[in-house]
Amino acid sequence: MPASERALELTRTAAAAAAEKLATDVVALDVSDQLFITDAFLLASAPNERQVRAIAEAVEEQLLPLGAKPVRREGEREGRWVLLDFVDVVIHVQHSEEREYYSLERLWKDCPPITLPVAEPATSAES
Repeated sequence: MPASERALELTRTAAAAAAEKLATDVVALDVSDQLFITDAFLLASAPNERQVRAIAEAVEEQLLPLGAKPVRREGEREGRWVLLDFVDVVIHVQHSEEREYYSLERLWKDCPPITLPVAEPATSAES
């Protein structure tokens, strides 16, 4: 059974929030056929701990108006891998080094990707 509409909405909103904070390699996977505890994973990377935390905070802020609060939050203090569990979707914001080392996409390669909106590049104000 594919990911629920609720999970897709949360995933896409979280992806947009992560992209707005300049997350890289934002990928979403439909894990609903493999796991019973969640429908989707969202993976995002950042080059430093400060940005990892900023992305995680932005995701939380954007999902709150949708009535989603994380039931579990891990890794914020270290800022290397922040996990936010919203039940329908689990968000992994990883330092680029952890992302490469743990390679979650490889572990979940059999899961179909979730199409995400294309992030528009930031434009500078015209003079």
